[in-house]
Amino acid sequence: MANSRQAVRGREAAKPARVSRAQRALILKALADPRRFELLQQIAKAGCPLGCAQARAALPISAATLSHHIKELETAGLIDVRREGKFHYLSLRVGVLASLAAGLSALEPASAPGR
Repeated sequence: MANSRQAVRGREAAKPARVSRAQRALILKALADPRRFELLQQIAKAGCPLGCAQARAALPISAATLSHHIKELETAGLIDVRREGKFHYLSLRVGVLASLAAGLSALEPASAPGR
């Protein structure tokens, strides 16, 4: 039952969110780091909240470095962190990525006549 509620929330979150210029800069800065991008990919592949222990097992980094990367992704608004006691679960904020993708696609120049 909880998984079906999470799936519904995940689909609802796919709607583009409003992203300010400042947040867009934070997002692009966060994604510029290869490890953070790899962590974001792991969270997206999981399809459900990913435990920090699972994330750390997939990446060859220390717990302190993982914590830093999680904080950067959370500050940028790319992920949500749910805390349950000493455990942390990471979820992708899909609407934010959709908004960023829409903004980036708007940068593409219109086709010139004769192309």
